[in-house]
Amino acid sequence: MSVINAPIKQSSSITIGAAEYHQRWRLIKDAMARYGVVAGGLSVIFAVVLIFFYLLYVVYPLFISASAEPVSTYAVPDQTLGNTVLLEVEEQNEMGARFTDSGQVIFFAAATGKTVLTQAVALPEGARITSFAQGNPLNEGVVIYGLSDGRAVVVKHQYKVTYPDNVRVITPSLKYPLGEQPLVVDDSGAALEKIAVKAGDNATTIVAKTADSPQGAGKIRLVNFQKEQSLFADEAALTRTDSVLEQSAAGIADILIDKEEANLYLISGDGQLGFYDINDKSKPTLKQQQNVVDAGQKMTSVAFLNSGLSLMVGDSSGLVAQWSLVKDKSNHPAMQKIRAFKVSDKAVIAISAEQRRKGFLTIDADGVVGIYHSTAEREMIKEKVSNALPLAAVLSPRANALLVQSTDGNMHFWRIDNEHPEVSIRSLWQKVWYESYPKPAYVWQSSSANSDFEPKYSLTPLVFGTLKAAFYAMLVAMPLALMGAIYAAYFMAPRMRQYVKPTIEIMGALPTVILGFLAGLWLAPFMEEHLAGFFAMLIVIPMGVMLFAFAWQFIPKRIADNLSEGWDAAILIPVILFSGWFAFKVSVPLEAFLFHGTLRDWFKVELGIGYDQRNALVVGVAMGFAVIPTIFSIAEDAIFSVPKHLTVGSLALGATPWQTMTRVVLLTASPGIFSAVMIGFGRAVGETMIVLMATGNTPVMDLSVFQGLRTLAANIAVEMPESEVDSTHYRVLFLAALVLFMFTFVFNTLAEVIRQRLREKYSSL
Repeated sequence: MSVINAPIKQSSSITIGAAEYHQRWRLIKDAMARYGVVAGGLSVIFAVVLIFFYLLYVVYPLFISASAEPVSTYAVPDQTLGNTVLLEVEEQNEMGARFTDSGQVIFFAAATGKTVLTQAVALPEGARITSFAQGNPLNEGVVIYGLSDGRAVVVKHQYKVTYPDNVRVITPSLKYPLGEQPLVVDDSGAALEKIAVKAGDNATTIVAKTADSPQGAGKIRLVNFQKEQSLFADEAALTRTDSVLEQSAAGIADILIDKEEANLYLISGDGQLGFYDINDKSKPTLKQQQNVVDAGQKMTSVAFLNSGLSLMVGDSSGLVAQWSLVKDKSNHPAMQKIRAFKVSDKAVIAISAEQRRKGFLTIDADGVVGIYHSTAEREMIKEKVSNALPLAAVLSPRANALLVQSTDGNMHFWRIDNEHPEVSIRSLWQKVWYESYPKPAYVWQSSSANSDFEPKYSLTPLVFGTLKAAFYAMLVAMPLALMGAIYAAYFMAPRMRQYVKPTIEIMGALPTVILGFLAGLWLAPFMEEHLAGFFAMLIVIPMGVMLFAFAWQFIPKRIADNLSEGWDAAILIPVILFSGWFAFKVSVPLEAFLFHGTLRDWFKVELGIGYDQRNALVVGVAMGFAVIPTIFSIAEDAIFSVPKHLTVGSLALGATPWQTMTRVVLLTASPGIFSAVMIGFGRAVGETMIVLMATGNTPVMDLSVFQGLRTLAANIAVEMPESEVDSTHYRVLFLAALVLFMFTFVFNTLAEVIRQRLREKYSSL
């Protein structure tokens, strides 16, 4: 017996050992799976958090306050050569220039004050300087000296950059665009008390206020010099046009000419502004008389904002008002106050504009220097540069350096860090009154062809477009997807469901770029041509289904019985297709008969509603088609997963199938249905290619279904490749991505809370 039993014991031990091995290995695999799931979940959370903080890292510099720090203080270079009438700094912040009232120009190292070059302006003997002005707007380097004998000298300072031995060397010089010979402005020889110049490549305009003389009271003279190049002459000849303005010269404190040499502004000390059209240099036309300061105040300083479309007017109360050229109701240009800055309680004694942005510098009577941005309505810097009163100040061309001369004989050189002044809560989310706009508006326009452009970074039209596209997409997708899910899960025959459900789910794998391509190139033109047919289809198809249902009652019973239960929908397919075809077929003659033309023209004439070919209606249909599979699949699974004992019990208690569906099945499946809708909505909000290709991609805020839109996602896709890294535009695009991220995060979190409450509420059914 022992011999016989020995192999049996050995086999049992082998079997037990194998079972223990498999049990141990299963526990190991369970542990590995558990830790893998935990690691995967934590990795997803970590990735999402990392994305959030990276977006925050890129966006954060937009909201950092500007800063300024002193670099050096030194004595005014060559102070004995005269009082300063203008300070300048070249683009690299290495060279400064001081123009004096004696006609001397001192070029010096901006950081140390060491004199590099001193040049005297070519002034005629016997004449003295009576006025001085810088070319307007800035960024052209032209200045003009008005003389006591009615003549003027136009000078341009320039800087040549060379790199001998790979070391940057900046060489300053003076140039005379109209020649070294003084230009006669007033034939009578009266002194030029106030003067302004705008020098272009082919034309130069000079406007001057002359002093009173024995021949009569002072006048406002306008002289235009037009260059004409002859084929047989080396130098261009100057053609002169003279005119005298009818306005009295008494009290004129400032004269400004815009960059196009089309508009002239005369401002008196009490704030009276005269706006002239000088396109015809021989006959200036007064367009507007306007008081630009409050009653009881004096105008203390004025300057053009970059682009020359706005005047920044400072007064004795410390207020700086922006007056911009705006077209009135009659489409005529007029100066209008669009915003104001309370920069001080003291008088604003000087204003200097940035050369490349819509910022400006102010100096008040206490010597406080402030830097502001007009569009963002933001105070960037407010510093007391010196205990003494500033005499002159200038921002560098890149607005990253500040040079100030004070009454104590010192020059102060400061570094400025002000990278993103265009962005503020107001400019991002509120209406802003932009230059040349008739009223405040939400506008996204991030780039233009020249540096005069005023960036418009309002995210409001992008958020509006995102929600508008998602709304119309859900309006199309929700009824079709949810009704289809209810029918497929509860009423449809199992065999038919095996074909329908996978087919609809496969639709979700269709690339959205294909849908966008079809929507933009086929659906949009088709819908434009058959707009009446689209609306007719919403009536004809339901009527066709109801008529077929009515006719079905008269079908012989033997034919009706041959149709298996749950296959009813199959015989409706040709009915729906025929009804849709009929609606589009009759649309053209129908709209010609009812609207005496096209439906689009009727909307335009009768209701004032325009029609863009690529609009929200096209997006709603195309993106709704993309969202339907997601909503259908999740909702159908939720409804199909409702326990059978609930439906059977309801039917056994006498409820009809529809009562069971609405009062038992839908309530039990409501958490899943709600999840389906939220996931579909998230898909619609984040969709890029369809809205990029099927809309006009215009950031307009219009509720009309016939107008285009631009979404956050599409805007990022379009503009990110062209944005300069770390620029304001680049960071605002990341801010748009952060807004989209936060929107989906908050919305999905709220949806999850609601879903959990629905589950708790109906889990007892």
